[in-house]
Amino acid sequence: MWKEFKEFALKGNVADLAIGVVIGGAFGKIVTSLVSDIIMPLVGLLLGKVDFSNLFITLGSGHFNTIKEAKDAGVATLNYGLFINNIIDFLIVAFSIFFVIRQLGRFSKKKEGGPAAPTTKTCRFCCTDIPIEAIRCPHCTSELK
Repeated sequence: MWKEFKEFALKGNVADLAIGVVIGGAFGKIVTSLVSDIIMPLVGLLLGKVDFSNLFITLGSGHFNTIKEAKDAGVATLNYGLFINNIIDFLIVAFSIFFVIRQLGRFSKKKEGGPAAPTTKTCRFCCTDIPIEAIRCPHCTSELK
């Protein structure tokens, strides 16, 4: 069983997946920072100095100025501002992944080269398709050059 696991873990696909997960996690942190530290403050400023990370509704009694105050008091909250931040996070990550995969698709098309070489030709006497190697047409028996 150990040997099978070792073979599985050392396959190229598993190593590629592990690298992808690590890079994806780091990319996610960068996008989260971009959204919470740069984009949302600008959006909040444009909407009248709104701090999206502190928008919430309390599900209990009392008034709290921050989510932390409500949590410390043991009151449940609906954190819709954080939810908006997470939606923007997701959209940026999804768009970035779409862009990268789209570019990879373009690169793979270029590597494949041009169209495949033809495998048939047309008989100039009877206009039927015949194998390119043929020296005589099987339909009209004409000799081909």
